[in-house]
Amino acid sequence: MKNKFRLAILQPVFIPNLYDIFVLLKSNLVILQDVEIWSRKGRVHRAKIRTPDGSQYINIPVRTEDRDNPINEVRIDHQSEWIEPILRTLQYNYSNSVYYDFYAPELEADFRKANDYTYLLPFVLYFRSRIFRFLELDELPKFKMASKLEPYDPDPDLLAKNMNADIYYQEPGARHYQRQGSNRSKPAFRHPEYRQHFEGFKPGCCLIDLLFQLGPESFRVIDQLRENG
Repeated sequence: MKNKFRLAILQPVFIPNLYDIFVLLKSNLVILQDVEIWSRKGRVHRAKIRTPDGSQYINIPVRTEDRDNPINEVRIDHQSEWIEPILRTLQYNYSNSVYYDFYAPELEADFRKANDYTYLLPFVLYFRSRIFRFLELDELPKFKMASKLEPYDPDPDLLAKNMNADIYYQEPGARHYQRQGSNRSKPAFRHPEYRQHFEGFKPGCCLIDLLFQLGPESFRVIDQLRENG
């Protein structure tokens, strides 16, 4: 019996969360929609972290005049001071996490690397590759940028058809910034719970939360994703 070809149609989010990783692990190919219009509601420029009161977003500012541009044409607003506030926010919320001291210096260097980038997308791709490396996510499927893809269609149903996909996935809850296809599949995702550094568990936090908490033991949570679905 022929294996089904599974496609993921996603935006190039800044720091993925566990749902994103689940979809990546279940897909044969990932298309990153870098030609779609940037949205302040999207996650290309922001990521959710755990806080004492629940969660909040850390943000990369973008230039005001670029906010109606495609994602791959949006520039970082280097006139805004944002790296130091992010580092302080991470320190405030994670300094007591088990592996904060181990990863914080390298992540700080990675954040400061943004000063070498004019455009948002190349920095986002660099930063997420670093997170994937820390978590030893070596088996992720091939990524293709929509801007380099023939044929690309902004309609996800038509795009999946053009790519001969049997099944395709999108980001849930993204209807405000990603066109949703009528034929998209809902993966059998069950959010793994792990010990966070504040009471209770808040799903949907980015992978920095997992990294600071579990460090090299993060593979145990990732393995749960591999086994689900």
